[in-house]
Amino acid sequence: MITTIFSKSRPLNYILVILALILCFFLVQIKHTEWLSSWFLFVKKASLFALLIASLFISNFVTKRNGMSKDNTFPFLFFFLFLILFPEVLNNFTLVISNFCILLAMRRLISLQSLVTPKEKIFDASLWIFLATLFHFWSILYIFLVFVSIILHVSRDYRNWILPYIAFFTVLILFVLTAFIFDKSMINHLKESASINFDFNYFTNKYQNISLSIFVVISALFLLALLFSLSNKPLIVLPAFKKIIISYLIGITIFVISPLKSDSILVYTFMPLSVMATSYIENATIKWAKEATSLIIVVLCVMCFVFQL
Repeated sequence: MITTIFSKSRPLNYILVILALILCFFLVQIKHTEWLSSWFLFVKKASLFALLIASLFISNFVTKRNGMSKDNTFPFLFFFLFLILFPEVLNNFTLVISNFCILLAMRRLISLQSLVTPKEKIFDASLWIFLATLFHFWSILYIFLVFVSIILHVSRDYRNWILPYIAFFTVLILFVLTAFIFDKSMINHLKESASINFDFNYFTNKYQNISLSIFVVISALFLLALLFSLSNKPLIVLPAFKKIIISYLIGITIFVISPLKSDSILVYTFMPLSVMATSYIENATIKWAKEATSLIIVVLCVMCFVFQL
């Protein structure tokens, strides 16, 4: 039933997921009600929710627009499911805005394969990545994907290799000026976040451990399925899928090395993993297996969300 509903791109599908996200978001936020008595906190929560909705739509748009999926809403659904698998993401403004910037960068990098205005796309993607770095330092690793994209599509023009550095100094200058005008401690905070930590003793309850275990199994399934099916992908979309895999691996690396460990850091992997999940569902030849996989993921994610409330 799930695959039947979401195999088409219909307004009802988007409405169902958005309503489910509203419910989950409310259940997470109602645990602490301080934001109800402060206009600033209320606007911050509203902005957080708007960014989450926008992230869903960007993920779905990038996947469909670049031929990585058929006309369906599976990326929209899976991104939502991964969000509720780790409810603390729904309360982490800095990570959500950082990931939103990365999604905008991914949109430009994946569309680079069209070779339309490549310089603008390289600069924009680099700019978004460096902006994301201001909210979570290790998202700077996504700049590696910019250079991979240049190698895949426009490596012959030396000017394309310079653009990421121009974007870097643009963001750096604006950040330093802002810090000196408003709060110099912003610079020290960014320096402190540049550290590395491999300590994983951060779990506060067993359900976080269960959610992470489920995520690892799901990720391994979809990643291996995509790797084995790469040779069957049309040549025109092959670079896009390669970028998706690299994006996922970068997201995992960020999770591993980030100094302040939490499951919410895995938010960087949600978009690429949604694409992998969509590819898996679309390529599954046995209908009941496709339906069973989708149903199991939905049930597990919902259960983990409920247990972590």
